[in-house]
Amino acid sequence: MTTTRSLRGRAALMVAHCAGMVDLVALPVWVGTLISVYRFDPQQAGLLATLFLAGAVLASLILAPFFQVLNGRVVAALGFAVAAAGFALASATTQFTMLALLHAASGIAAGAALSVTHGTIARSHNPHRMFALVGMALGVFAIAFLGGTPVLVAKLGGAALFQVFAVVMALGAVAATLAFPVPDEVQAAQAAAPSAPLPAPVWWGVLGVAGMGLVQSMTFSFLERVGSDRGYGLEAVTGVLIALGLVNLFPAALAAVLEKRWPARTVLMAGPALQALLVVVIMNSPVFGPYAAAAAVFAAVMIFTHTFAFGALARLDPTGRALAATPAMLMFGAAIGPILGGTLVKSWGYGSLGVAALLIDGLAIFAFARIYRAGPSPRPAHGAA
Repeated sequence: MTTTRSLRGRAALMVAHCAGMVDLVALPVWVGTLISVYRFDPQQAGLLATLFLAGAVLASLILAPFFQVLNGRVVAALGFAVAAAGFALASATTQFTMLALLHAASGIAAGAALSVTHGTIARSHNPHRMFALVGMALGVFAIAFLGGTPVLVAKLGGAALFQVFAVVMALGAVAATLAFPVPDEVQAAQAAAPSAPLPAPVWWGVLGVAGMGLVQSMTFSFLERVGSDRGYGLEAVTGVLIALGLVNLFPAALAAVLEKRWPARTVLMAGPALQALLVVVIMNSPVFGPYAAAAAVFAAVMIFTHTFAFGALARLDPTGRALAATPAMLMFGAAIGPILGGTLVKSWGYGSLGVAALLIDGLAIFAFARIYRAGPSPRPAHGAA
């Protein structure tokens, strides 16, 4: 039986996390391709990405309460397999309606797989460290994806994007089939008691993560477009995306190193504030330098902060139910982000995204603060993974 402590089990969770969280890496290329190649307007392009994310939210909300009785391997393998088929079909059409249906279906399937992935991570021996590990894998994946996919799309057309998605999801299905682990015995024992209602601080944490996810996707969806529309050129913007991927190698590892050195509360207060500041710079900088610097570290802030949030929520809820809903809490905000961002850009220009980020991240800071006011503080971290 494969466990979260085994190399095979950890590798499967890393692949599954990368496949399920593809939006965190792909949104700039995804929305940019829908606009530049498929000729959809920003609102339409944002809507297609939103349908994928909304599907993931729906699946996560339905499955999370039942996480303790689900067969994670079966759900993950089937979910990623269906998502792979959906994206393969999407590569063969340019019709908006058909693309919309396939985005929604693929999102539901990938969201189901990601829900059991995150629930299993939450019931590993040290959820903070385990989530940091899969976050590092996502950083490696980001380099490969952002370095290669724009080139493939430029040479082969928009269908190449969905073919890449299909391959990524297929790899997730194979990894889940071969080595998806069962929850760690320590956490499983803690979770064996009858389920009680989730503590109030957990819900505040969910709201804070959702707020940051909304700002992340709203901005990330138009990261490539704002650079291109300002005339920086494909090569320069692609270079920024590659730099972003390189930077993403470090925040999860840094979060693991600093787990017991930096208070989670400090990180959760500072993360949304820094995120909002970066959005303002990205969307309002008239020259390339500040845009490039802010864009390169933008996703890293979300990865670093979310790792601390994941660890804090796992300690508040050892059943894994709350964090099996991680796709929902991340993608509820993320699902709104592309369509909200597209509507704002279409109506008021890129600068309006900075104003929206300041408001939403202000709410996220308030929500994170309530984790420590609404009830007992999270218990001390688990031992080493």
